[in-house]
Amino acid sequence: MRTFSAGMFGWLRGLYTWVLHWAQTPYGPPALFLNAFSESSFFPIPPDPLLIALCLSLPQNAFKYAFICALASVLGGGFGYLIGAQFMKIIGERIIRFYKAERHFDRVKGLYARNAFWAVAVAGFTPIPYKVFTIAAGACNIKLSTFFVASAVSRSARFFLVAGLISLYGEAIKAFIDKYFNLLTIIFAALLVAGFFAIKRFARQPVASGEMSK
Repeated sequence: MRTFSAGMFGWLRGLYTWVLHWAQTPYGPPALFLNAFSESSFFPIPPDPLLIALCLSLPQNAFKYAFICALASVLGGGFGYLIGAQFMKIIGERIIRFYKAERHFDRVKGLYARNAFWAVAVAGFTPIPYKVFTIAAGACNIKLSTFFVASAVSRSARFFLVAGLISLYGEAIKAFIDKYFNLLTIIFAALLVAGFFAIKRFARQPVASGEMSK
């Protein structure tokens, strides 16, 4: 068990180090845009590590990077919405199955039936996989204005908070991450599990159809 844990943390730390290296190249901002865009609809790795790395490399540009990240994430969310609305059968269902999120997908649809704005807003700010919510939003045909406003508010709040903290504390945050990387990984995983538990808790109304698409 100890060997497995060491291997898992070693792999994650290696990925973290690899992500950080983009901040030292001219391709950092484009990579951040692509990462944030794709993560909102299908890609598994969130843009936060690369955003942190870029902000640490040039703290004076932290809010610029946060803007790039937020804009790309909202646009990527729109792409996820399009997948759910127009390509659910051929693409959306495959993405949901790939992440083994079928049950979560049905619960998200239940959340949308109760309060679409807050469902999108909470997902956009927390570690809950945003792609499940963006695809579900399209499948449920929630109002585009509601979707984009909630996405813009929550994603901007999340990424600008990161940029603000780095602007204030700079290298101290990087040193903290390096020192407590394993613990932070566990905490992030716990928050992820808690997020899905919250979905299960607050989306008790059964979905009328067992199908994932309308």
